Parts: sequence; structure tokens; C-alpha cells
Amino acid sequence: MSLLFSRMLLLLLPAVVSAVPDGRCPTKCGVVEIPYPFGIGANCSRDGQIDYICNSTETGIGANCSLGGGFNLTCNTIESGLRKPFYGNNVEVLNISLVTGQVRMLNNISSACYNSNYNNFTYTYSWWSDLENTPYRLSDLHNKFTVIGCNTLAYILALDESNGFQQRGCVSMCLYEQSIVNDSCSGMGCCQTTIPKNLRYYEVSFGQSCFNNSNTWRFSRCSYAALLEAEWFHFQTSYITTNQFMQISDGRVPVVLDWAIRNETCEVAKRNPTSYACISKYSDCVDSSNGPGYLCNCSEGYQGNPYVSDGCQDINECDQQSNPCSDGICHNLPGDYRCECPEGTQGNAYNGVCITAESQKLSLAVKVAIGGGSGVIILLLCIMCLYVVYQRSQIEEMKRKYFKQHGGYELEEKMKLQRGLNKFKIFESKELEKATNHFDDKNIIGRGGNGVVYKGVLENQVVVAIKKPKIINEDLKKQFGTETLILSYVNHVNIVNLLGCCLETEMPLLVYEFVSNGTLFHLIHENENQAPTSLDTRLRIAYESADALDYLHSKASPQIIHGDVKPSNILLDMDYTAKISDFGASKMIPKGEKQFATLLQFTHGYIDPECLMTYELTYKSDVYSFGVVLLELFTGKKVISFEESEEQKSLVSTFTMLEKQNRVSDILDNQVKLEGNIEFIQELTALIKECLKSKGEDRPTMKEVAEELNGLRTLKKHPFIVQHNVEEMESLLSGLPNDNRANSNTIFNIERRLTRRSNIQGWL
Repeated sequence: MSLLFSRMLLLLLPAVVSAVPDGRCPTKCGVVEIPYPFGIGANCSRDGQIDYICNSTETGIGANCSLGGGFNLTCNTIESGLRKPFYGNNVEVLNISLVTGQVRMLNNISSACYNSNYNNFTYTYSWWSDLENTPYRLSDLHNKFTVIGCNTLAYILALDESNGFQQRGCVSMCLYEQSIVNDSCSGMGCCQTTIPKNLRYYEVSFGQSCFNNSNTWRFSRCSYAALLEAEWFHFQTSYITTNQFMQISDGRVPVVLDWAIRNETCEVAKRNPTSYACISKYSDCVDSSNGPGYLCNCSEGYQGNPYVSDGCQDINECDQQSNPCSDGICHNLPGDYRCECPEGTQGNAYNGVCITAESQKLSLAVKVAIGGGSGVIILLLCIMCLYVVYQRSQIEEMKRKYFKQHGGYELEEKMKLQRGLNKFKIFESKELEKATNHFDDKNIIGRGGNGVVYKGVLENQVVVAIKKPKIINEDLKKQFGTETLILSYVNHVNIVNLLGCCLETEMPLLVYEFVSNGTLFHLIHENENQAPTSLDTRLRIAYESADALDYLHSKASPQIIHGDVKPSNILLDMDYTAKISDFGASKMIPKGEKQFATLLQFTHGYIDPECLMTYELTYKSDVYSFGVVLLELFTGKKVISFEESEEQKSLVSTFTMLEKQNRVSDILDNQVKLEGNIEFIQELTALIKECLKSKGEDRPTMKEVAEELNGLRTLKKHPFIVQHNVEEMESLLSGLPNDNRANSNTIFNIERRLTRRSNIQGWL
């Protein structure tokens, strides 16, 4: 059914006559102010043309109550007994503004509902509006075409004077009832779209839905569409499931219309004084911003109605609650005001600075003192500013000095040659200071012999780990930047990525990727409230760490000695994947007894005994340290324990003693003994023993260690090996003679291992 919002066909007169309203015309209808050029009652034009409500009996007079041509209103009594203004007898007017040139009216809501099932869609109401030949245009700034419903497609056919007919659509979807939220009109249950400027005609229609509505029609039977005031509208989910939206104002919603004296500009209208509407003496003409026409405003300093003679009256600023002259004397002027200081005072009365003549008679000495004091203060401020500038220049000079000292310029040249192939970055010190809150202790996530590690958040919200070294090899300072760039080439899934460095500080800073799940040290020793770590997880961490060290030793270019292998330098991600960190530390460590003593404070128990005599790290030094890590991982005990007896303080010493007594199971973690089998324990013991040999040349390579750990992972999984409980395992292990245990001298014999594994395959 197609109904008419307002068939506003009140013919705009060919030339609007500047009529003067009759003094008897009502200025209010109920609570709504009706300012001229709007009016209630008849509006008979001077040239004898009459519009269709000219003979209204509302006022009982044939007065010029409005400017005519669409400004005529009626004041009707509704069912509740209230009096309300209407335009064209059926469109309620909410309020009128002369200042903004706007009027708010009630617009009808179009609707379409399902009948008995989701395939039967009926158009209940479909409204249209024609504002041709009226003072009104629909506001493009304050209105939006709004559609409410589930899987609903609605169109607005619009006509504006510049582009002709336009069609704009809006689709409102629903997945299910719970997907709709209050105060959200972005496409889920509700959608909105803008309208063009200078809109004088529109028509609402619903499109045929191509969606499957078999579910949504059960909770959403009707869809609605209306052009309405955007600021007034707040979507509620009940609009979907009930008919509340139609009941808000009996199927009507507010809409904002821009009105103007159509259809001339100010320049053209002023040429015809008899029809020019801005008749007040102190009024100004302003061209309409929505469609052709103009508005009238009172000049600055005046207020009132510019459409009637003497309608703009002077504003008496002096009578306002807040005195514009503060403590001064206010004098009202036509369209303005003047401030004066009270008698006996002088100064600037506009800002309230009025002082007596006596207070101005300060002695010359006081004036000189004040002037001199002010001069001293200004001089001190200038000195302080110069000092701050000098300090900043000194800091910048120091940064440039460190940057050059650490090989920053050479590093920049090498990075230019790479043309962005490497994502390595040179960070500024201020960037890392901001990331760590000026290296706040709260952001410390690790300490070691080589330095302190901080957690930082860069400006792009990337979380990083920033290492601040304590010592550095003086001989390598000039090559530090280049050496760091080389370390960034290391690419292995179990090695932490080096992202960049900062060379503007005394000790250069290294920036690594951040690994979120702590270290192996935390997993072993600070995991009391968690489930015991399985043997499979321990073996995988051990193998991944060994494989990463083998990569550094034999596959990296150039080959790298880690130099600080320990559980706190093996990081774990959320899947407990191992990642070796702090690699390349050996390059930064200076040679000599004093520096090694410093390093020993933080790596005591892991350092290769051979290094204590030579003060030099080797690849086999990493093997020894890794052997200690294995011992710590599979026993769950700290490498140095001050709670044990004197001979058991060192975990390595305890292992060596128990291995000779065939009692290694005494220190193994219960979970390892529970899940491991006899052969597994024997080979694990032999591997750790090989790694901890006192002479580096007798130790295996990290490649051999990684292969043996991979073999242990396979060995544990073979189903033919009988599992024993903890007590039975300890009994079996302690009862074996030395010559029946795995022969440590031949454990890395490749031929023996291949033979043993071929025998295993025969059992399968």
C-alpha cells in the first residue's frame, strides 16, 4: 500500500511578497514557538493569489500570519487534548529554528512483514515525499536513510536538482538473534546510509531478498525503513523481535528539513525590495547551503526576528549575568558595548585590570629593584636554557663518538650493499630507552655473566628482548657492528633471531626476538605447581638445543662458539620448543684471567675446567657445558646446591661419584625413571659422561651429541623394550657390573650404533 508522507504541493508563489504579520497572529501552538515567516492561520498574498488554506477559521481572521508559500501551519487539537502544529494538516511540526534555518517534523516509517511463512513477504506501508515548490529540502547533514530488519534490502529513490534521480540501498543482515547488539547500526540487524544534498523528493521501497530466511523469520517478522534524524536514533535489539519501533511515535520518527526563502540568491533578492524578506534594519542575508534560496540573520550584536520590521533588537551585553567588563563599568552601544575603568583608576577595563593612581606611584628604587630582579631571573633562565642545549649537544656528540667507536659507519655501508636483503636494523638509543621505560629494573627478564636482558615494546608494538652487555672485547670494538651483522645471518628454527643493535651507548645493545615462555632453568627448577615434565619433552628440548649448537659449530658462516651454554640461555616458546639465545658471546668476551673471573661468577658449574687454565673458549667447551645442562635436565637438580653436603654440592661431582658406584639412578628425576627403560638410562649416562670428560679432545662433537640424543628418542619409543617401575629400575641398574653397562669408549662408534639399530629393526 503506497501512502503519502506529505504531498507538500503548496505552490510557492512566483514572487514571495514580504508581508508584515498581523499583530493578532498566534505565536505559539501548544509548547511550540511559531516565529514569522511561519504562521498559523490564513496567508492571503498582496496580489490576490490565495493558497488552499487561506480561509482557515483557526484564527477567525484573514490576516497575514505567515510569508505564505509553504510557511503556513495549522494548530490542531489531538485526541489527548494537546494542541500541536501541523504542516499540510497531517505532518506534525516539532520545532522551528530561525538561527539554523531548520525545522523538525515527524516522518512516516515504511514497513514490510511476513505473513504465515518466510516465503510470503507483504509490503505493509511504503511512504514517499515530494517537497517540490516548497521552502524545504531534506537535510543531508542531519538525516540518514535507516533500515531495520533481518536479511532486509531497502532502497531510497531520491531526486535532487543537480543529479536527477538517484537510487541508494542499504542491506541489514542477521546471522542469528544473539548476533544483534544495542546501539550498533553497522549492518547487523540495522544499517544506515547518507542522502544527497538538495534532496526534494524521495520514495522508499523494499527489494526482494535473495537470502535464506527460514531461521530469521521466526524471531524477526517485520522490516522497517525510514529517513530520520541520525542523532535521535539509537538502535535497540527489541526493534528486531517486536514492533516497538513502530510504536515509538505511532509509526513516525523525527526528520530534519532545511528551509529557506526560495529560489533566489541574496544578490538577486536585494534588487527587489518589495519581495526581499530580510526587512529588519539590522539584518544580514545569507545564501542557503542546501538548495537555491537565502536566509536572514540578525547582525552581530543584535537578536530577534530578521523577517519582521524592527525584529532585530540590540543585545544589551551589560545586562547579562556575567559582566563583560569584569570589575569595570559597562556602557551598552548599538550592536556593541564599551568598558571603562571606575573613577580614580586606570588600565584595561576589558580584561579587568584597573588599578588606582596611588598604587602606580612606586618609588624609583622599587622599580629599579623589580627591573633588576627581573633581569637577573631572565639572565638565569637564559643560562639554564643554554646549559640544557649544551648538555644535549654533548649527549649527541657522545652518541656519535660511540657509534663511530663501535663501527657504526662501517655497518651502515655494509647494510647499503645488501639493499635491504637482511632485516637487521640499527636502533637509536632513545627508541630502546622508550621501549624499556628507561631500562627500568621491572623489565629485567635475565641476568648473566655477559650482561642484563630487558623486555621491551617497540613503537610498532613488537615485543623484543634487549641485551645490555657488561664487558666487551676492546680489540673487537671497531668491528662490533660488522660482527653483529654477521651473527644476524644465523638462521635456525631453534636459535633466537638477532633483530638488530644499538651502537650509540658505551656498551652496545643487542636486540633479539622475544620468546614468551621463559627459560629451561625455569622449567626445571621453578615448575613446582605444574605437572612433571615428561621424558619426551626433555629429550626433545635436549635434541633441539644440541642440533642448534651443532649448527653454530659446523654450519654457520663463520662458525660460532656459543661460550655461555646453560639452562637460562635456552629459551622456550609456548610449545616448549627450544631456542638457543646469547650465541656469539665468546666474540665479546675479552681474553685474560681477570675477565674470566668475572664470567665465572655467573657460569660457575658450567664452565669448561680446561678453559680455567687456558682462558680460551673452544667448541668442546660448549660440549662440556651442554653435558652439565643434560645432567641438570634429567636429574632436576641445580648444578650447585648449598643445601647438600660438601661432597654433593657440585652436581657434576655427585654424578661422577655415583656413576663409579653404579648408582646414577639415585639422582635421576622420578619422571625420567618412571618413563625410561634400562638401556635408555645406560646410554644417557654414557652420553653425559662423555660430554663431561676433563680433556676437550676426548669429548664428542655437538653433531655426535645431537645424533646420540636423536637415537635415544627412538630408543625410548621401541615397543619391544620392557618398562620397569622405579624400584625395579633402581635394583636392575645397581646390580649391573661395570662391563655390562654401555661402553663409554665405543658409544660414538658409528659402526657399532648402526649394527645395534639394525638388530633393533630385526626385532620389529
